[in-house]
This record gives sequence, structure tokens and C-alpha cells, in this order.
Amino acid sequence: MDFSFRYSEEELMDDPQIPIDVLRATYLDINRANHYLGGDNCILKSVMLLVEENPKKKYSLIDIGCGDGAMLRKIADNFRNRNIEIELLGVDINEKAILLAQESSSKYPEISFKRMDVFKANKLKSDIVIATLTMHHIAEKDISNFLHSLKNISQTGIVINDLHRSRMAYYLFKFFSVIFIKTKIAKNDGLVSIRSGFTKREFENYSRLFPKSQHAINWKWAYRLNWIIRFND
Repeated sequence: MDFSFRYSEEELMDDPQIPIDVLRATYLDINRANHYLGGDNCILKSVMLLVEENPKKKYSLIDIGCGDGAMLRKIADNFRNRNIEIELLGVDINEKAILLAQESSSKYPEISFKRMDVFKANKLKSDIVIATLTMHHIAEKDISNFLHSLKNISQTGIVINDLHRSRMAYYLFKFFSVIFIKTKIAKNDGLVSIRSGFTKREFENYSRLFPKSQHAINWKWAYRLNWIIRFND
């Protein structure tokens, strides 16, 4: 198995015909993996870093590829605990994902959701934009347009958190999924996602698209790449 290049197979959960109950169970597995493998904490710490660097009374944040909205609910809880006001928007192209997100977020008036293609989201504006486990869904030929779309939305900074493509990550997830992942779709798509992920050097190459911005690209456990883009232009 060759990990020297990005894999291009579509994930099963991207099928628009997938039953909503199956999709719900798949997101539960994904959310469990994000919790135990550290993805959630990476995003929360990165968002709070941007907030601390840019103090104001109220913030806005958009989650691109929000899925069932789990990350937005964690961010909302974090801001509530700190008594900081924030307006949150989740964007996803999958209509069923948006329905699940709305269903699970009824107690969060600060969160709203919108079905939208990120490539057509240039009219949106927000202080902070996050994309967690979203960019590996984007074909290599579209990465530049994707990143420019995020930049057009964000006024302060972007946080991108995605999978480090490596053989070790692949087999670690195989072991993890035996114990913690219940659905066949999540087991399959987790492996496809890792092969569709990135290397740190690839992130560094993408960062050259924005030479006037500040970039912090770091490897995080478990096999995550975390990229914070701060805008000076």
C-alpha cells in the first residue's frame, strides 16, 4: 500500500442515498474517534488561541463541513463556560447531515446551520473559520480554490485539522476501530480518509498560497495535522 500520494476513493458516507439513521450512527462513531484521538482538543485550543490574540466582546465562527454539528456544540459549551459570546454557523453540502445537526443542537440558540457548497460560500463572513476532517474530502486539483474560499470567509484566522497520511496511522486506526468503532461505514471510511489525508510538507506547500499570512503547522497525536492561519493582509 503506497502512502506517498493522496488516495482519491470516495467515502461511503458521502453517498446522498445513505439512510439518515445509518448516517447518525456513523457520526456517533466519528465523534467518538475525534474525542479519544485528540481531534476535538486540537480545534478547541486553536480557536481559543485566536480568540485570546484578538480580544473583543463577541465572536463569529463558521465550521466548514460541519457534519452533525458535534464540534460546534463543543465550541459553544467552551464559550459558555468562559462567558464569551459567540455566533456559530455550520455549513455542509449534505442535507441529511444538516438535519441531524439541527436535531442535536436544539438547546444551542447560538448555533445555526446552512446547507451550502463551500465553493459557493464566498458571501459568508466570519471572524474564524474551522475545517476539521473536511479538507481530505477535497480533490487535489481543488485544494487551492478550497483554501481561497476559506480565506474569503475569514476575517481573523483559519483552523484546519486533518489526518496525517501514514502507514502507522492506517494500522493504528485499524486496531482502534476493532474496539471503539461500531459501524461498517465508519470503519471503511476511516481508512479511506487516512489514505486521502496529508503530510506536513504538503500543508507547508499549500501555505505558500498565502505568503503574507502567518502559518503554524504542527503534528498532533493521534496522527493529526493542525494548521492555524493568521491574517495580516
